[in-house]
Amino acid sequence: MSVLTIALDSMGGDHGPPIIISGAVKALHQHPHLFLILCGDSQRINQELKEVQISICKRIKVVHCQDVVTMEDKPSVALRRKKDSSMRRAIELVASGEAHACVSAGNTGALFALAAVLLKTLPGINRPALVSHLPCQSEKSAWLLDLGANISNSDTTLVQNAVMGSVLAQTVGHFGVDHNQFAPKVALLNVGEEHNKGHEIIHQAADKLKKLNKINFIGYIEANEILSGKADVIVTDGFTGNVALKASEGIYTFLREEITRIRSSNLWMKILVMLCIPILKKLYKKIKPDQYNGASLIGLAGIVVKSHGNANANAVAFAITQAIHEVEQDIPHKIKTTIANILLE
Repeated sequence: MSVLTIALDSMGGDHGPPIIISGAVKALHQHPHLFLILCGDSQRINQELKEVQISICKRIKVVHCQDVVTMEDKPSVALRRKKDSSMRRAIELVASGEAHACVSAGNTGALFALAAVLLKTLPGINRPALVSHLPCQSEKSAWLLDLGANISNSDTTLVQNAVMGSVLAQTVGHFGVDHNQFAPKVALLNVGEEHNKGHEIIHQAADKLKKLNKINFIGYIEANEILSGKADVIVTDGFTGNVALKASEGIYTFLREEITRIRSSNLWMKILVMLCIPILKKLYKKIKPDQYNGASLIGLAGIVVKSHGNANANAVAFAITQAIHEVEQDIPHKIKTTIANILLE
């Protein structure tokens, strides 16, 4: 692909254009074949672009939008009242084929609703799911879904999510691996590994997954094993998935703040922390949240990546990179084909 175009909701997130556009510029430096369409208030966007070098600006198009979807807006407001929002326009550009994908750090509920209406779900998919990857004890990462797009899921939706997660893990999650030889290990998140643990929906989903020979289903996994590397894809409902994700992020914050507190407690501790800096840097490089920013709305006939609302510029660049990888791997088509071969045959 010579030129890859991504539409960016420049008004989304907690910080708006300054952080979003800074992240966009970083992504343009990292990916020479990338072209960005920045949707939002053109005056504010152009103000942020004043100091950006001309060669980078040539790979940017600004589309003025009058409306902004706020974090407090209900999805119905975004759908019916804000027809010219930066979020909606970015998704419309994907629907029309003018952009290969869109990235937004805005209101998750509104993004989900707009994407579902404007892009539609793929055949065989009941509802899109929000998925992201997390660091593991091994060198690879694990994909967790659903992260909140659907608070509760039926057994059928859990099975569909397992198939979609498997496609994503196989094609995007393991660079340098022969994808034809890699069968992602898929597990259902449960309160125990025994077959009789959990509620009936989990049991029904497990029974269906056991019958799918093309899915490498390994059974149940408990929350303390999410980051163990035992499974490549971990499937759960949106409520539980969101809680698990936020808990994982909280652990990172706890560790960072504890290290800072210990380092400041006395001179001896400060010296010990200094001696441990090489180890801490290696650990930080592996678990820092920036590189895991970019949750994908999969199951749609188009690519939509959700960035954290409080993301910094580096995290925004990572979200854009995630969208690029999904475009290059043509994830919607691969999910559509796999669903047809496995669930609709």
